[in-house]
Amino acid sequence: MHFQWYPGHMTKARRMMQENIKLIDLIIELVDARIPFSSRNPDIDEMGKNKARLILLNKADLAEDALNDEWIDFFRKKGYSAVKVNSKKGGGIKSIQSVIQEACKEKTERDRKRGILNRPVRAMVVGIPNVGKSTFINALAGKACAKTGNKPGVTRGKQWIRLNKNVELLDTPGILWPKFEDQAVGLKLAFIGSIKDEILQTEELAAELVKFLNSEYQGVLEEKYGLDNVQDAYAALREIAENRHCLVRGSELDTEKASSILLEDFRSGKLGRITLEKPETERQDRVE
Repeated sequence: MHFQWYPGHMTKARRMMQENIKLIDLIIELVDARIPFSSRNPDIDEMGKNKARLILLNKADLAEDALNDEWIDFFRKKGYSAVKVNSKKGGGIKSIQSVIQEACKEKTERDRKRGILNRPVRAMVVGIPNVGKSTFINALAGKACAKTGNKPGVTRGKQWIRLNKNVELLDTPGILWPKFEDQAVGLKLAFIGSIKDEILQTEELAAELVKFLNSEYQGVLEEKYGLDNVQDAYAALREIAENRHCLVRGSELDTEKASSILLEDFRSGKLGRITLEKPETERQDRVE
């Protein structure tokens, strides 16, 4: 599969972020805990040089907990603050305010030496589409102050949100980067729903997910869908269609619908806690 998606509004969003970067003290980058490497936009590192950094492993409840901890350790060794959160259910949110202050300790100390007291930390919240930025902001603020949706591209403009006298947040639209050098990154982003499904070939994507699960999470598909033989990815999709009564024109198997069911079950955590990449097996040049 070949992935390429960089609509015009992303160019505009990237420009807006570049213009606002000088106003902020801290970049809060949300990544998807299932793909902490592939869901990091390399442009953020370029734009955010010399800024304090906090990486949040969001949707941590959908990923393997032991691997969440490995990724947190990995990012901390790179010099970032890092925390795992579950914005939807509020997991880890209470600790964020103190983590923000800790990440900006040097800035606060510089301000104090210059006689600037009680200036709020200004943080930019960034991340790829559908990673949960708005849900995180709403959970942190305790009210619905940012639009939320489970489709990429809900947040189009910037908005400042005052959390309290200590912290102000700048919400930004989710942006991908102009080109995926590694198509495996595009594949993982498609698995979690950060690329619009309308431009993807659902069956091909689902077949790739079957192959991954066969390799790394044996038994998951058999248990969830009652499959007998999952070694052939397309045969597995036909079997899911049969077992879930996905039919077209009376008796023909609807593998397109079966593929959508599989992808949705994965994205919502119905297949269990699954992590698609591990720190030691990913190329680390983007986080050096």
